[in-house]
Amino acid sequence: MISGSDDAIKLCTEIVYGLKPLWSQDRAIASVDILAAKQAIEQNLTEEWSDRPTMMRNRRGDMIQPRTLKQKQYVQFMETHDLIFGIGPAGTGKTYLAAVTAVKALQSNQFERLILTRPAVEAGEKLGFLPGDLQQKISPYLRPLYDALHELIDPDKIPAMMERGIIELAPLAYMRGRTLNNAFIIVDEAQNTTPAQMKMVLTRLGFNSRMVVTGDITQIDLPSPQHSGLINVKNILDGVEGVAFSYFNKSDVVRHPLVQKIVAAYESVGN
Repeated sequence: MISGSDDAIKLCTEIVYGLKPLWSQDRAIASVDILAAKQAIEQNLTEEWSDRPTMMRNRRGDMIQPRTLKQKQYVQFMETHDLIFGIGPAGTGKTYLAAVTAVKALQSNQFERLILTRPAVEAGEKLGFLPGDLQQKISPYLRPLYDALHELIDPDKIPAMMERGIIELAPLAYMRGRTLNNAFIIVDEAQNTTPAQMKMVLTRLGFNSRMVVTGDITQIDLPSPQHSGLINVKNILDGVEGVAFSYFNKSDVVRHPLVQKIVAAYESVGN
């Protein structure tokens, strides 16, 4: 039983039917799904939103699919372009969906290896001052990428895949001088690259390779007066054939509902 004004009842009914692909399969419906369905209805894009591809299942058997229209577009770009930029606030699925796409492509033998990298910029610390060998030094920086992989691949298999070079996790500095062929490359936290570093990593792209660059230009940790390569590259590569840009905002946040409010609050004060 739905009660309220005629407009409210109409909207609620449309949301319920828009979510039918989820509830008809007894799948959990999160608040972000309801908000995304409402947004699609308001934009007259209900059919496009309902027709979202299932990408794969995680280790728990849950189906993974883009949850918002912008996420759907992002996934489509990663299937049709060789260089893709995902730009937006934390929690919008930029890195996770890139990892899902990469693992799926790796499992279908579309690429021979998966390379995950990010700049080691964090609260003034430098790799040389951290304890341990290289793997122990870079582990804190690459933790978000590890977390995404563990959702998709048995953690016991990951060390063997790394040892065989199928999966490589390395700081951005270790990309210099290389040509990355037959690889799916994810460059994470790219807002913390300098323009020179951005150019360096983009020009590593080799034959039969794809690169996804993700970042949040509101969370730049570079020391002043250095400029972000992610901001710089938007002006340089926008409109270049073969390159795609996906922009996310707070309505695409798929973490705890409070994260949307946090992002909105920071936006309201210009931070």
